[in-house]
Amino acid sequence: MSCKKIRMLRIAQAEYMIEALKLGEIESGQGLNQEMGLARPGDTRWGSHYKTVMHVMLLYPSIKKLLFKVGKECNEAEAIGAQTMLQVFQSFELVFLLHMMNEIFGYTSDFCNALQRREQDIVNAMDLLEFTKAELDVLREDCGWKEFLGKVTSFCVKHKVKVVDMDGKYKPIQRSRKFFRDAINYHRFHADMFLGVIDRQLQELNNRFDEVNTELLRCMASFSPAKSFSAFNVDNLVKLAKFYPSDFDVEEMNQLPFQLNRYISDVVLPVATAGVERVFSSMNYIKNKLRSKMGQEYLNDCLVTFIERDFFLQVKDKDIINHFQNINK
Repeated sequence: MSCKKIRMLRIAQAEYMIEALKLGEIESGQGLNQEMGLARPGDTRWGSHYKTVMHVMLLYPSIKKLLFKVGKECNEAEAIGAQTMLQVFQSFELVFLLHMMNEIFGYTSDFCNALQRREQDIVNAMDLLEFTKAELDVLREDCGWKEFLGKVTSFCVKHKVKVVDMDGKYKPIQRSRKFFRDAINYHRFHADMFLGVIDRQLQELNNRFDEVNTELLRCMASFSPAKSFSAFNVDNLVKLAKFYPSDFDVEEMNQLPFQLNRYISDVVLPVATAGVERVFSSMNYIKNKLRSKMGQEYLNDCLVTFIERDFFLQVKDKDIINHFQNINK
């Protein structure tokens, strides 16, 4: 939050970039090596946490340099806090946790973003869920652990962080050792942290999207009116009806496949979609008190240009002028 500290971080990052360019560790070019800060994570957006973790990893040497400088130059309270933080920041445990959260967020990022989109294909979202769980399962295997540990070790060597011996005793950072008596590094880092976090993530996904919920969502996708009801599927809709046995008796369930087959040709299913709701909301802006008597055709034209404004903003004024001039001809 301190403007002074932000400026110090920028200076430290600029100095690191200059040194890295001299050593050939990074490349120069248009759009590369952009200035970045420490993004504040949001309470409800996992994507913001992912961005924070990535920035901390990218700014690691600059943050370490800043903490060292604050510990030397600032007042006693700030200096003590910076020195304490620097001790944690230079530990193998923090580097390990940074990489672990980066891996978890990296695998779940696409799925989280898909769920946050205003219009999302349910089937596509469920496919992303299955891919995410499969990737996490691969990560927790021995090959995934070895590859991950290699990344952590490489990062530590590059930034001069002491790598712990996995067969040695675990030494907690700024925590009492009595809670980890006779704990081995391998068990602590591999079982407690690495596998523990992945298993909790998989458990959370399974709890929120169990087999019944996932199948229910896949079946509900058959209701989508997009592309002239291209997702319409009788078998899925019959399966969906079976999730509500109290609403359908045996006779109705037997008749349902035949009724659904006739649906496309002579029945209009009242489906409320997010797109339709936004159209009605847009009418409150278009058909206001000043334009309450507009005709149907004019209303339709205004709604199209308002709802698809992102597309119409790309149209050049010159093209519009030429269009109206040609109409008069």
